[in-house]
Amino acid sequence: MGNDESDASAAETDGTSGDGPTGETDGGSAGGVDYAARAADTLGFSRWWQIAAAAGMMAAVSPYQYVWSSISPALSEGLDIALPALGAVFSFYVVFQSLSQFPAGKWRDSRGPGALTFLAALLAGGGYIGLAYATSLWQLYLLYSLGAVGVGIVYTVAVNTAVKWFPDRTGLTTGVGTMAFAAGSALVVPYVRANATVSAYSDVLRNIGIGILVITLVGSFLLRDPPKDWLDRKNGDGDDGDGDEGDGGDGLAASIRGRNYSTREMLSTWQFWLLYAMFVAMASADLIVIANVVRFAENFGLAELIATLSATLLPVAAGVSRLILGEATDRFDRKRVMAGSFLLAGLFRIGLVGAGEAGNGAVFVAFVLGAMFFSSPLYVFFPSLLADYYGAANSSGNYAVLYTAKVGGGVFSGVVAGYLVATMGWNPTFILGGVLAVAAGLAVFVLRPPSGSGLKSTEPQPAD
Repeated sequence: MGNDESDASAAETDGTSGDGPTGETDGGSAGGVDYAARAADTLGFSRWWQIAAAAGMMAAVSPYQYVWSSISPALSEGLDIALPALGAVFSFYVVFQSLSQFPAGKWRDSRGPGALTFLAALLAGGGYIGLAYATSLWQLYLLYSLGAVGVGIVYTVAVNTAVKWFPDRTGLTTGVGTMAFAAGSALVVPYVRANATVSAYSDVLRNIGIGILVITLVGSFLLRDPPKDWLDRKNGDGDDGDGDEGDGGDGLAASIRGRNYSTREMLSTWQFWLLYAMFVAMASADLIVIANVVRFAENFGLAELIATLSATLLPVAAGVSRLILGEATDRFDRKRVMAGSFLLAGLFRIGLVGAGEAGNGAVFVAFVLGAMFFSSPLYVFFPSLLADYYGAANSSGNYAVLYTAKVGGGVFSGVVAGYLVATMGWNPTFILGGVLAVAAGLAVFVLRPPSGSGLKSTEPQPAD
């Protein structure tokens, strides 16, 4: 697909009236466009297998982010390396995982996911296998950073597989992938914790690495992108061949209906920079709870059980919410769901301070769950809305640029939050996190499609 407005993606209708579903098994018809049937004709099987492969790969690479805290003490003891020095290993991971997504996304948009995900399998699987045989700190830095590049590739490919194959259900399918990344290590953590000893950790790392390698290799052979003409826009009822929307255009998903922006063109619009600021704000609010909830509970003198419950249930709320609110953005006005979610995320964070001050452990846990339930879907909302505004053709590269905002959120939740806690205390720091989320929620009301997008509305067609 080109980047000119005349090359904007769309689809021909399937001969129905255009105002209701056609009843295919995966609910893939919206506005009379049978997305599911078109995908099945192209793939030879259901498009949901693409989401299953993407989610499996996301779950496979999740130990890089969620298992490190369980394995690092054994590494520290076995290699006689101080834990603070090992902390830099995870910092390298965050940087390389985030920044690798832009070149990976640009490659995928132009050449497809096959070779790229094969490379990701070698990097992510090989990185963990290599850790089993590392003997020095610089080797840990190198191997974890190379593995992080593999994780970044898998992340951007998986998220944008949903965007490319499911223009009608982007919220739900993006939620499936990001939930798998959040919850995928749930089965691995007990195994690691039971064997995280100096004598056993090498076998643990090697076995996890082999699992990562095998699953991501399988995914690399299954994943593919739709051809540029899979929706046959030029001959369809949704377009008259001259780039202008025909009568059927309003029945199409926004990411198909509007102009496909290149990354450079996207960067020239004010909407992108507002989305970027919102992403930084929400990532900061999200990560400050994830990184500090145990210490925050201890600050109020709450029972150890309260801190443990908060930390244990937090990722559950984060994962489930991505499915529920992702589906909600497909069925209802995406912007309103996003705004309400961010506003509630902020209010729950502010409420945490009140619950802690009151010493009410049950309410504290409930507010932690509420705060995470409404902030964690930021990783569903932003790729979906970005595709609505800037099109699906270059979605991998475009979202990879937006995702770099997570680095800013990481800096705030780590360095900045540490400074604020030292100078002002926990309560003002958490209240500031809540204020950032509220500000992001209010900013949603300012957003509208770029003036040259050809879109009148970005509201998705309801899914079945």
